[in-house]
Amino acid sequence: MKYLLVFCMGLMMSAQVNAQVMQGKSEWATINIPQIKCWVCKERLEQYLLKEKGPNSDAGIIKWTINVTAGSMRIQYVPDRMPLSYIRTAINNAGFDADSTKAEPDSYKMLPPICKRTEEGGGPQKGKPCNMPPNP
Repeated sequence: MKYLLVFCMGLMMSAQVNAQVMQGKSEWATINIPQIKCWVCKERLEQYLLKEKGPNSDAGIIKWTINVTAGSMRIQYVPDRMPLSYIRTAINNAGFDADSTKAEPDSYKMLPPICKRTEEGGGPQKGKPCNMPPNP
């Protein structure tokens, strides 16, 4: 009986260690996305990231917050499953610049004018704040 108890305890401990190894340790990172200046762009990027994330968090993205006034995103991810370079590439594939990487040209062309680069005439229009969604 004593051996059975020790065996069960050892089995439980190894299962717990195995679960921790498989889950991996998550990290937070800040990514500058200068085009994210309004709720339209924020929602567009969030919809894309939800597709990238998939139905569960097995893809490596856990959660994120987007700051439209700063034009940045804080993202929690598991580097073993999805490196930060892949997350930047996903943002580029959505049509947005991420840190020093540029948006994928075909996706960028599909963005609404307000989400385009300011040097190309995009961004918030003078006198029309867009950092808050319209009232329903």
